[in-house]
Amino acid sequence: MATAELHKASARPRPARGPSTKVSAGRIALYVTLAGISLLMVVPFIWMVLTSLKTPAEIASQNAGLLPRHWEFGNYLDALKAAPFATYARNSSIIAISHTVLNVLVASMAGYSLARIRFRGSEVIFYLFIAALMIPTYTKVLPEFLIVRFMPLAGGNDIFGQGGSGWLDSWWALIVPGAVTPFAVFLFRQFYLDLPVELEEAARLDGLGEFRIYARIMTPQVKPALTTVALLTFESSWNNFLWPLLVTRTDSLRVIQVGLSVFKTENGTQWHFLMAGTTLATLPMVVLFLIGQRYFVQGFATAGLK
Repeated sequence: MATAELHKASARPRPARGPSTKVSAGRIALYVTLAGISLLMVVPFIWMVLTSLKTPAEIASQNAGLLPRHWEFGNYLDALKAAPFATYARNSSIIAISHTVLNVLVASMAGYSLARIRFRGSEVIFYLFIAALMIPTYTKVLPEFLIVRFMPLAGGNDIFGQGGSGWLDSWWALIVPGAVTPFAVFLFRQFYLDLPVELEEAARLDGLGEFRIYARIMTPQVKPALTTVALLTFESSWNNFLWPLLVTRTDSLRVIQVGLSVFKTENGTQWHFLMAGTTLATLPMVVLFLIGQRYFVQGFATAGLK
């Protein structure tokens, strides 16, 4: 019987090795391609850091290589002394944190209302948010500036918005216009729609009100959306240049992106200081994305499946 079983085992067809070899080769090609694209994305940052460590003469030289001949780490200290960057960084942090908190809080409540609460006109309101997503950013700058400039009863303005400067050169102008984004409302709505209705039904049976259902039951289930909106809002606010430049005049309200312009003058650009300041301005975003990358990727991947 042992001999018969041995013959049966030898007669069984063996799995083909061709497909597995093709899959592994495909994966290798995919990894090589992704590694090449990643390298292309990292090269500008590497060039920025290396340029920040060079001398002005070496940057201007046509024969200069990629690596510095003399590593000038003092460029960072000199760049910080060239302008009140501590004040600029504080202002950028206050604005970015305020926008992040307000956007996450208000947009999540709006998204929950559009997704889980049925009321007349909810679909129309949602389509208006979709339409707002299609408006280019720079076409909204002038209307927002006029609203801020002619804000009634602010900055010396009368009830008709005349006679003063409105919200210009104030924290109101820096924080309020960018507090909530249509994309955040849209993203939260998509996530809340995907949650099972049994969660809120069980919560209502336990006697919870609508706000407690939103805050304690539903919102903890959409952590990827919270992280995604928070990171994108902080990044957009931290890197904003045009709007703070338009609505502020004093150094006490300048942000770090506007402050970097001190290294660009009519006589030329101080590239070693500009790259050093840009590197310091980029570090907070790099750290935040490294911390929240798991939820960030999950948030976009999940939103794309809905």
